[in-house]
Amino acid sequence: MKGLIARTRSYERGVQLLMVNQFTINLGFYMLMPYLAAHLSGTLGLAGWLVGFVLGVRNFSQQGMFLVGGTLADRFGYKPLIVAGCLLRTVGFATLGLVDSLPALLAASAATGFAGALFNPAVRAYLAADAGERRVEAFALFNVFYQAGILLGPLVGMVLTGVDFRITCLVSAGIFALLSVVQIRALPARRGADNKDTVRADGGRASVRAQWRSVLANRPFLLFSAAMIGSYVLTFQVYLALPLEVRRVGGDGEFGTAAVALLFAVSGLGTILFQTRVTAWCGAARVAPGRALTWGLAVMGVAFLPLLVATAIPVPDGGIGRWALAAGPPALAALLLALGTMIAYPFEMDTIVRLAGGRLVATHYGLYNTICGIGITLGNLLTGAALDAARAAGVAALPWFTLFALGVACAAALGVLHRTGRLAAPAVREARPATATA
Repeated sequence: MKGLIARTRSYERGVQLLMVNQFTINLGFYMLMPYLAAHLSGTLGLAGWLVGFVLGVRNFSQQGMFLVGGTLADRFGYKPLIVAGCLLRTVGFATLGLVDSLPALLAASAATGFAGALFNPAVRAYLAADAGERRVEAFALFNVFYQAGILLGPLVGMVLTGVDFRITCLVSAGIFALLSVVQIRALPARRGADNKDTVRADGGRASVRAQWRSVLANRPFLLFSAAMIGSYVLTFQVYLALPLEVRRVGGDGEFGTAAVALLFAVSGLGTILFQTRVTAWCGAARVAPGRALTWGLAVMGVAFLPLLVATAIPVPDGGIGRWALAAGPPALAALLLALGTMIAYPFEMDTIVRLAGGRLVATHYGLYNTICGIGITLGNLLTGAALDAARAAGVAALPWFTLFALGVACAAALGVLHRTGRLAAPAVREARPATATA
C-alpha cells in the first residue's frame, strides 16, 4: 500500500486526482449495477424482457455514445466532460432509486450510460496528456485503482442493498455528487492541443464531420482497434462463460455462488497486487509495446486451455472432486485473463495515443471504445451460441476451443501489425520508407 501511495504521489496533482476519481467512479457504479436487475424484476415486478430492455438501454447509451463523448472532450476540454458525466450519473442513479414507472426508468438508465460516455474518453485523454512520457506506468497504476473500485463496489452494495436498494442508489448518487464537487474545485483544466484537425486555417474550429473524418482516415488505428476486439471479448467471459461453467459443473447452490465470487476476487486481487510489477518487468526487459500486446493476447487465449483440458475429465458425482473441477479451471482461467490484461492494458492505452499522433486523443479513445463495445456484443452473442451448441451436441470443449482460437488469432494479428510497423507513431511510420531507401 505504501508503494502504491508513493507511486501515485510521484505524478502531478491532476493525475493523482484522476486515479482516485476512477476508484470512486467504479465504487459508486459497481455498488449499484450488479443488483439493479434483481430490483427491477423483484421489487418493481418488471417482466424479464423489460429488465433486459432497461439494462440494454444503459449499455447502448454508453457504448454507442463514446465517440460523441470523445469528440466533445477534444472540442471543449477534458474537465467539463468529466464533471458533466459525474453530474449526469448523480441524477441518473438517484432517479433509479426513486421512480417505478418504465419511462422514468428508461430515462434514468440512458442518463447513467451516457454519463459514462462523457467522462471515460476524457479521463483517459487527460491522463495521457498529464502523464507525458510516463503514460505506460500511469495507465498501469490507473488499472489498479480501476480494479480496486470494481472489487470493493459490489461488497459495499451488498451491505446497502440488504437494507434497501433505494439506499444503495442514493448513496451511489451521493458519491458521484461529492466527486463532481471535488473535480470542479480541484481538477485543473486540460484540453487537447489545437491542430489542423480541430482548427481551420482562419482560426475557427473545424466541424465535427471533419474531426471524425480525420480519425476514420487513421487506418493503423482502425486495424489496431479491430485486432483488440478479441481482448475485450475474452476478458468479458469472467462475467459470462466462466460463471456459467461453474454453475454447470458445481450447481446453483451456495457453492456455485461462492465459486463465482472467487472468479471476481482472483481477477481483481491479482490485478491490484501485480499490475505495477508486471508493467515494471516489461519496462526492465525493454519489451516493445507491440510485443507486449501480442504476449497479452496470447496469454488471454491460453487462459481457456485449463477449461478445454477439464472437459476431458469425467465430472464426479459429488464431493470435493466435483467442487475442485467446478472451481479450479475457471479460477485459473480468470487469473490468466487478469495476467494477460495486466501485460497488455498499459501498452494498449499508450498505443492509442501514439497512433493518434497526440491529436484528437479523446476522439480516438471514444471511437476505440465504441468499436470494442460493438465487438463485445457480437462476441457475446457468438459465445452464447457456442455454449448452446456445445450443450446440444454434447461437445463441452467447443466454446473453450473457440475462445482459445480467438486469442491466438488476435495475438497473431497484433504480431503482424507490430512487425510491419503499423503500431508505431505516425512520424515513425512516415520515416520508415526513407530509412529503408537510405
